[in-house]
Amino acid sequence: MKQTTIKKSVSLTGVGLHTGQDVTMTFNPAPENFGIKFQRIDLPGKPIIEADVDNVTDTSRGTTLEKHGGRVSTVEHVMASLAGLEIDNCLIHIDADETPIMDGSARYFIKVLKDTGIEQLDADREYFTIPQNVYYHENDRQVEMIAMPLDDYRLTVMVDYNSAVLGSQHASITSLKEFESEISSCRTFCFLHELEMLYNNNLIRGGDLNNAIVIVDRVIQDDELDHLAKMFNKPKVEVKKEGILNNVDLRFHNEPARHKLLDLIGDLALIGVPIKAQIMAARPGHAANVAFGKKIKALIKKARNTVNVPKYDPNKEPVYSSLQIQKMLPHKYPFLLIDKVMELGKSHVVAIKNVTMNEHFFQGHFPGNPVMPGVMIIEAMAQAGGMLVLSQVEDPENYNTYFMKIDNAKFKEMVVPGDTLIFRLDLIAPVRRGVCMMKGAGFVGDKLVCEAELMAQIAKK
Repeated sequence: MKQTTIKKSVSLTGVGLHTGQDVTMTFNPAPENFGIKFQRIDLPGKPIIEADVDNVTDTSRGTTLEKHGGRVSTVEHVMASLAGLEIDNCLIHIDADETPIMDGSARYFIKVLKDTGIEQLDADREYFTIPQNVYYHENDRQVEMIAMPLDDYRLTVMVDYNSAVLGSQHASITSLKEFESEISSCRTFCFLHELEMLYNNNLIRGGDLNNAIVIVDRVIQDDELDHLAKMFNKPKVEVKKEGILNNVDLRFHNEPARHKLLDLIGDLALIGVPIKAQIMAARPGHAANVAFGKKIKALIKKARNTVNVPKYDPNKEPVYSSLQIQKMLPHKYPFLLIDKVMELGKSHVVAIKNVTMNEHFFQGHFPGNPVMPGVMIIEAMAQAGGMLVLSQVEDPENYNTYFMKIDNAKFKEMVVPGDTLIFRLDLIAPVRRGVCMMKGAGFVGDKLVCEAELMAQIAKK
């Protein structure tokens, strides 16, 4: 799968749910590996805030991001829309500190993003597959969440507020492709007993009976209905005993549970990497979603800091044999140090060097105690990297590769005759003007024996 962005900028205007301020938000295209970022264009310096769980500062009545003096609240519906459409890169300009609530769902964001068009980029999308069960729970609020390994993304939510009106509800999707039709139109909700508290705390100033579902779970008197009408600037509000304020029709019988699923998708999008997992959540909320997301992000950080040990199967047919390698690389015996290429992608390579007692350098390098010289290990690693970059030009035999820089080279174990060196190199930046930067690691079995960062240039002979 390739990364995506939108084809052109698109704006929409609304009010903030809690501030009541008019706000204009503009989605802009962004390059590969940019991610999702908000920019407060109304503030001095126009600070940029990355959509990242580590930048969450408040989850009391929505999810708030803050960095560099910039703050954006109620981001969950916007993030859910981008995640639901699998848009990886976008810069969002906003001229207030809260996203527009629209109708309390994500469907207006979905519409403008689809109307402007989605564009595929060259870079591959990076997924993180949950390696083992990840648990989160809160005893006081009876919150339970689990992420289980799965080669897909499925989510199930259960809500239970001990309400006769709401009851116990479930909602689930088996693919993000279901988000638009099954989840995006589901609106935010709250209980009648919460309204007064929110209003007295200077919140829901942009609240309207058209952008939120108010659940009435008790008998309500006429004088209280009159008070609510004034609160929402309506001539009249009504409710049939216990039910929905102003008798608003639900879009789904379990719309509240579906909205909680929407919130969960939006909050987990702040992990910053699309994940593959089966998520099950009982009674989730923004605070729990973000805490759960941080646990998953910690796993991702740990995985990225753990050396990726390639597996070598000698029975597997190589991508390039030694004879084919000789035709691509300018090196020849005794300086051709790669025997096979086992994997070759657009941004990584896995290659093999069989170390034997017949290597020419063992004649003079510790002949009584043969150890492969570190500089030869680095050279073999570089030749593996050369196969990666030369495979991307049409006539590799007409090119040479030259070292420009070696950084952070470390030798951790001795390499001796009889060892099979397995190299993995990954591009750490796109190849530009013939210059490539790679991170390489060499292994014998599961043991890391060498690692380094290499910069090289490919040039025509």
